[in-house]
Amino acid sequence: MREIKEEIIIDKVCGSLISMSEDLPMEVIDRFKKAYQEEQDERSKHILEQLIENAEVAKTKHISLCQDTGIVVVFLKVGYDLHFNYDLYAAINKGVSIAYKEGFLRKSVVKDPLNRINTNDNTPAIIHTELVKGDKLEIEIMMKGAGSENMSSLKMFKPTASFKDIKDYVLDVVKEAGGKACPPLIIGLGIGGDFEEAPLLAKKAILRNLDEKESKEELEIKEEVNKLDIGPLGFGGKTTCLGVKIETYPCHIASLPVAVNLQCHAIRHRKVVI
Repeated sequence: MREIKEEIIIDKVCGSLISMSEDLPMEVIDRFKKAYQEEQDERSKHILEQLIENAEVAKTKHISLCQDTGIVVVFLKVGYDLHFNYDLYAAINKGVSIAYKEGFLRKSVVKDPLNRINTNDNTPAIIHTELVKGDKLEIEIMMKGAGSENMSSLKMFKPTASFKDIKDYVLDVVKEAGGKACPPLIIGLGIGGDFEEAPLLAKKAILRNLDEKESKEELEIKEEVNKLDIGPLGFGGKTTCLGVKIETYPCHIASLPVAVNLQCHAIRHRKVVI
């Protein structure tokens, strides 16, 4: 059995969070630049120019891309041949706590959803765990802001629903969100599973690289979304969506769960393998 020291987990989580808060993925910046070249609306071009500049300032000045530094979501893949003589979740949360204090990141988590008392270190993280073969630990971390998360949605379709029905639902969700989700968006679409699995699929989908080859269905939804004229930050224009990613899972014959997880342009995530 292979063991991983607790300090390594804490350090990797802490370092990843501080780094991702400042450094927008290059594929997103490339999409901004491409959109800027193609955009005809002058207000939208100006917004895209500001988003590109904001990313550069955040990276060079080591400050957060956005004031909403999110709630931490962690996807773990734990090898069967690993052994931990400590609480792995506690180690992850310690890394989160240190990062949000030392990185001067906004602490946005409340301990009780009704009493709304801040935990003051952005813990606990939301952690999903999968057991896999081998002796490696994969930690995929994201900071999920509330603006886009609040505009996400789940719908239980009848099993007779068509792809057009699903596409129309996505368009309705995006129209309802308008500028509140801070477009340009990355849209994660989870289809199948059950009531809790579909939103998880949708969240996993937004972690995929934008440069991955898009399916016919993903391209079709993206094209339709970009015709809505919502545009960057809701100011109108051709660039409402940077990409659509779809994840599916088998489901019951009597149901068809569909979840839409919207992600704002400031997508912050990292993957580390130990």
